[in-house]
Amino acid sequence: MDAASAAKDRVDRALALLERRLLDLKSRAAATSGRAPDDDLFAPQPSSETDRARIHELESASRDAAEVLARAADAIRDSLAEQEAR
Repeated sequence: MDAASAAKDRVDRALALLERRLLDLKSRAAATSGRAPDDDLFAPQPSSETDRARIHELESASRDAAEVLARAADAIRDSLAEQEAR
């Protein structure tokens, strides 16, 4: 497997992990509130502690995903730089 394929695989795994975490957070929120949460970024401010906890979890997951994707992007850049150097 060449470096570009390996980097693509890492990005694919990171995106799959992000999707699983997002679906897990949504399903937990739906189980506790009896309804599926919306994905509206412009929704009104949270009105309960449950909403605040949900927002905190989503923000944490997004930070984790951003870090993973940043590492994957760095790996892709490194792989491309190695290929150009050859």
